[in-house]
Amino acid sequence: MKKLFISAIALFSLFSAGAQSLTTPQPSPTQTIKQNFGLSSIELSYSRPGMKGRKIFGDLVPFGNVWRTGANQATTLTFADDVTIGGTKVKAGKYGLLSIPDKNNWTLIISKQLDVTSPAGYKQDQDVVRVDAKPMKMDDNMETFTMQFANVKPNACELHLMWENTAVSLPITTDVETKVMGQIDQLMNKDNKPYFNAAMYYLETGKDLNQALAWFDKAVELNPSAFWIHHQRANALAKLGKKEEAKKAAEKSKELATTAKNDDYVKLNEKLLAELKK
Repeated sequence: MKKLFISAIALFSLFSAGAQSLTTPQPSPTQTIKQNFGLSSIELSYSRPGMKGRKIFGDLVPFGNVWRTGANQATTLTFADDVTIGGTKVKAGKYGLLSIPDKNNWTLIISKQLDVTSPAGYKQDQDVVRVDAKPMKMDDNMETFTMQFANVKPNACELHLMWENTAVSLPITTDVETKVMGQIDQLMNKDNKPYFNAAMYYLETGKDLNQALAWFDKAVELNPSAFWIHHQRANALAKLGKKEEAKKAAEKSKELATTAKNDDYVKLNEKLLAELKK
């Protein structure tokens, strides 16, 4: 009997040692999104539950209660630089994203808490900012809870929340202007001046076009075969109403782009030349 008992233990140990853990898909898969924004980035981490035939808002996710805005672990947002949300400046750092869904209005919350997974764990005194948001009805159901950054501009973007037939938007802004202008002022006093990048910033943001043109001229002097610089110089001249000079710059850019076998810039210049003939 003793020998049989020892043999049974040995056999169990053998099977246990050879057994492997079973890996199955996450019921609510985790997603991490990193969005370049302003001069830095925003990172979002959340879990994505599915509808699975269930009624979501007002049922699975009750109205009027704090929701982790996802499943499993707490949902977090990490700002690599300062941002502004709902008129409140939010310092760079990691925060919890919570929400209070309701039929006609949602409250979106940026919280210092990083571990809220149920209403009982929520502490309102840890709120950094609260924003009211009007829910929008979508034409089609979104099966899987989805968040994404949309309408991304240099100084503004929106975080969209979508599930079932409901969508909510959280506007986020950042101060790009002060930082870029500070860099330009500083770098223009250095030996290696960023003429092209500074000119592009002025051109794209509608600042002093004469100053932009002067910097494009400097950039062309430093790199006369750069067809992309000639093209942007032509754009600046066109915006200043100097059509003949713009045509010459576009023709030069087209010639250089043809030599470099860059069809994209050949087409861009042809389009610009066609517009200048109008």
